[in-house]
This record gives sequence, C-alpha cells and structure tokens, in this order.
Amino acid sequence: MPSSPLTPIAIVRSTAKDRPLLDRLWMLFQHDMSSSGVFPDGEGRFRRQRLDAALTEPGWGCYVLRLGASPVGICLIRGFDDEERIISSFFVVRGARRAGHGRAAVRHLTRQHRGRWAVAFQDANKPAAEFWRAVAADADPTWTHEHREVPGRLDLPHDSWVRFTVQ
Repeated sequence: MPSSPLTPIAIVRSTAKDRPLLDRLWMLFQHDMSSSGVFPDGEGRFRRQRLDAALTEPGWGCYVLRLGASPVGICLIRGFDDEERIISSFFVVRGARRAGHGRAAVRHLTRQHRGRWAVAFQDANKPAAEFWRAVAADADPTWTHEHREVPGRLDLPHDSWVRFTVQ
C-alpha cells in the first residue's frame, strides 16, 4: 500500500503471539541502525533485549504501526509503571516516512498515556534528531534537551535526550 498522509496509521498493542512479525520488524529496524556500526552476531541476529523486555517485563509495551494491512513500524515503550515513560525504540519503514505517520503514531500513544515522556537518540542520526525535536516541540512548548552518557558504552558519543509532557 503506498504511503499517504490521508491513510490513517493504526497502532496495535502486541503480545508474544506476534513475535514472528515483531522479529521481522526488529531486524529491519536494526538493519537501518547498523549504519552507526552495530553488527549482527555470528548467527546474523541483532541484539533483541529491548524487544524481549517489551514483551515480557512489567511496565513495558510493544506496538506495531500499520497502514491498512501492512505493518510499517514498531514502538517499544518502558516506564508505564513509572512517572516518566520512555520511548525505547521507534521505527517506521522507509516507504512510510515523511508522510506524518510517525508523528501521528507518537501523538496517539502519548495522548493515551498522558504525562512525562522521554526519548534518546544519537545526534549523528540527523533524521531522528529532527523528528524527535519536532515531536517534543509539538507536544510541549517547555520541552527540554540534554546530552547524557550511553550507559556502559563510553566508546559512543553521548545520547541526546528530549523530554516533554503531554497534558
């Protein structure tokens, strides 16, 4: 299905029964992120700890983004049991980008769970940096931005964190 701003994005909560689809979307996401030097293991798999946590850990959620019948993205959220929710992973396939679907999905999810939100990204990922700053500014005129070390990864540049509140 061609991507169009007129095609509404559907956001579907996922469970372990959706694992085959989630594994495929996760592979696409990780492949997209591999330009930053992240490589698959000897079996050709990328790390899946966040995906595993989103399906098994309390306070986490996993969502598939769909345009019609087509799965076009994934969103992992942690902190549902905390004061601040964190968008841990967010991915939209290239064919569905730049049509407003990602922003619509984030707007829908954050409005369902109003309160404080945060997301981290690398500044070198220019499209992500632009996207998340715009999302934060649209949601909250008092949004904040800071740089923080990547836990356990002193070899990486600091993460950029944006924080915003959805009323």
